[in-house]
Amino acid sequence: MRRHEPVDVLFLVLPETLLLDLAGPAEAFRLANQQLEARGLAPAFKLRFIGPQPEASSSVGLHLARLEPLPATLPRAAWVVLLGRPGLRETLPRIQRNGWLPARHWLATVVAPALAAAGDASTGHRLLTVCVGTLLAADAGLIGRRQVTTHHEHLASLARLAPGAQVCANRLFVVDGPLWSSAGITAGIDLALHCIGESCGDAVAAAVAQTMVVFQRRGVDDPQLSPLLGGREHLHPAVHRVQNAVCERPGANWDGAALAAVAHVTPRHLARLFREHAGISARDYVEQVRCGLAQQALERGLSAAQALEVAGFGTDRQFRRARARQRGGAAAMGPSAR
Repeated sequence: MRRHEPVDVLFLVLPETLLLDLAGPAEAFRLANQQLEARGLAPAFKLRFIGPQPEASSSVGLHLARLEPLPATLPRAAWVVLLGRPGLRETLPRIQRNGWLPARHWLATVVAPALAAAGDASTGHRLLTVCVGTLLAADAGLIGRRQVTTHHEHLASLARLAPGAQVCANRLFVVDGPLWSSAGITAGIDLALHCIGESCGDAVAAAVAQTMVVFQRRGVDDPQLSPLLGGREHLHPAVHRVQNAVCERPGANWDGAALAAVAHVTPRHLARLFREHAGISARDYVEQVRCGLAQQALERGLSAAQALEVAGFGTDRQFRRARARQRGGAAAMGPSAR
């Protein structure tokens, strides 16, 4: 869901912050703004970097300067990002040095009330945690009984710090109300891509993932990702161009010639490329996207007619035939569409 005003994304930078935990998600949000600008849209994210001290040395020794002080209040819509730190096998007192305690106090006194006001809403204030950042959230009392995850080497420590929480193992990231936690390091990028998809649309998230040369992934127990992200586990630029175009304009007349024109190859060559790199035909990909969009629209409470329009189907009969082909058998849209 696209916002009218950019969200303030506040990265809390402490001494020894893992640089990839910071740079990976930050680049994803920056690239999302770049993708939106290319579409003639306003930026969705305003990146800010805050800390208890104005400077901090990162995990690789790179010095980070000009950090904003911890704000006394949060902007109207703000996402606070807590980052990981090295010393995975060391004790919590070791990583609690150098800024942990003032950060914990700020989280408990400023961020906790904002999250409580946010409740289970998917908009407004949000807490994103990467790796050890989840332990900091737990130490500040921000987790409660929610579902949460962290790096696999910290799961036991997280359970001790948040005894009422539902600690999830073997998960890339977990979303529970305003708390979005990830396993750490590259999983922080997965979390950022999920946030981008939720705020800007899956087409923008897929384009960012393509630019970053990463794959859209999910944890073992996560629900299936949007069909707009399926078939993306490849690096072929022509196939990505077609997939981006279909996601952005699902209702267009995507016959073989139109798809091939986007890819700048012949229809026969595009058919070979899709089979090789996406694992399905170009026609099946178009139907997969349209059927997925229709189903998502129905789940959001739209009428059958509205769902068909969103997905780019001209008639209910077209949808039924497409979903039957996708499922390999007869399918029905539901009583409201009959």
